[in-house]
Amino acid sequence: VQLVESGGGLVQAGGSLRLSCAASGTTFSINAMGWYRQAPGKQRELVATIRSAYGSTSYADSVKGRFTISRDNAKNTIYLQMNNLKPEDTAVYYCNAVAYSGIQWGQGTLVTVSE
Repeated sequence: VQLVESGGGLVQAGGSLRLSCAASGTTFSINAMGWYRQAPGKQRELVATIRSAYGSTSYADSVKGRFTISRDNAKNTIYLQMNNLKPEDTAVYYCNAVAYSGIQWGQGTLVTVSE
């Protein structure tokens, strides 16, 4: 499985961005996908996940009510809609896939939220 993220950029506080992650390869083997982020000087943390079966989702408390993870099965793509962005959301956002073959990561996309 290969993952390619897109959609990062610079946005003012209160603004919105949508990240995309396109999966290719043995996508039928994916059990779940998610978004993680890593801010400068901090550990990588889970943001949101979506499972392949039933599309159940989960979110970090820090983003609940502001971020929405979704998927388009026909395009093998997941999205992260981020609203009401805050400066503390600034980080490199990574897409993640849990497949039978193991865990795969995308290259990351930078999100910068200015005051």
